Amino acid sequence: MPTKFLELVAVDRRAVEHSIELLTPVTSRDLSRRTPCEGWSLADLIAHMTAQHRGFAAAAAGRGADPRPWRVRPLGDDPVAGYREAAAEALAAFPEAEAAAFTMPEIAPQTFPGSMAVGFHLVDYLVHSWDVAAALGVPVRADPEVVAAALPIALAVPDDGQRLSPGAPFRPAVAVTGAVDPLDRVLAALGRDPSWR
Repeated sequence: MPTKFLELVAVDRRAVEHSIELLTPVTSRDLSRRTPCEGWSLADLIAHMTAQHRGFAAAAAGRGADPRPWRVRPLGDDPVAGYREAAAEALAAFPEAEAAAFTMPEIAPQTFPGSMAVGFHLVDYLVHSWDVAAALGVPVRADPEVVAAALPIALAVPDDGQRLSPGAPFRPAVAVTGAVDPLDRVLAALGRDPSWR
């Protein structure tokens, strides 16, 4: 019988696999496209996503305080292959990390339990999949179970003055009204405009 942690790991895997599907057709001509991440091209976004996978994998192995895995590196000749490799590192590390204390200096100075860290990763890759899709002009087919798992995490992220700091991972929340799609609620809670094109 899988534990709740392993169920979360499985949902996170689906979010990451969707990001890989979205990135697979990307060519060098796409890398200069604008993204919803202010000031970032698609190349910048892929480099960030790749680095985050490596950082989370290092954190799962108890090496999260080392800044090197978190560092954004120049994209190689095949950015999508590099992304896939980094994603595989994180996905392989998580199932054994339930009891790990994740150190993630990019998020906060304290350590996080495995379930919270994997939840952060899940939200990150759901939202960045939307960023990629928006940049490419393709529809997002987000897994409803992934969105349902991400929504309470996104809603719990403090919407305070830190979001205005340079390099903050999220911008201030965007107001949404009426009956809103759950993915749009995740995006708006983290400062994304769901109507960005």
